[in-house]
Amino acid sequence: MRLFKKDYSTYNDEDLMRFFLKGDEKAFEQIYDRYEAFMVNFFYRKLWSDRIKAEDFTHDLFTKIIDKPESFDPNRTFKTWLFSVANNMCKNEYKKQEIRKPTGYDLPEGVDAKDHNQLQDVGVDASNFNEQLKIELNKLGEKHREVFMLRHFEGLSLNEIGEALGINTGTVKSRLHLATKTLADKLEVFRKTMI
Repeated sequence: MRLFKKDYSTYNDEDLMRFFLKGDEKAFEQIYDRYEAFMVNFFYRKLWSDRIKAEDFTHDLFTKIIDKPESFDPNRTFKTWLFSVANNMCKNEYKKQEIRKPTGYDLPEGVDAKDHNQLQDVGVDASNFNEQLKIELNKLGEKHREVFMLRHFEGLSLNEIGEALGINTGTVKSRLHLATKTLADKLEVFRKTMI
């Protein structure tokens, strides 16, 4: 009799969590492989650009999942649930540190923050834009910065952001609109160099 191995890469996150709840450790390994680097980058941006802290928090996040896989709500998408748990871990860390300084967002590695249009002016290049974007992002209030980053750098939909942060979609839209308008105003000089 031939035994067929599961190809875990073909399963969605929610199915993998169901398998893991039934004791299938390979399913968890697939979840880990999908999200480990992604979460390290998320924590790095949220926790003062501290790579060691980001790796520790990622380890703690996956340990929580191993210890209490039943805390996953199957009525939610895994990705938004994971961001919700990670976001709460960051909030707890802010309280623990008792400091309310900017979270030090950096752009994700390999992400170019410019519009799809190319910067044309020789005197203005992408690195200047990216640097100024970092500065302006850190000036935004936490709630607005958080929504902007989840949308534009983590790729979450408006509904996913609302679910992850526990707010309604209208609030997400409002915060995103204000953040985008504020950044557009602050970065107006770069717009003039784009097509």
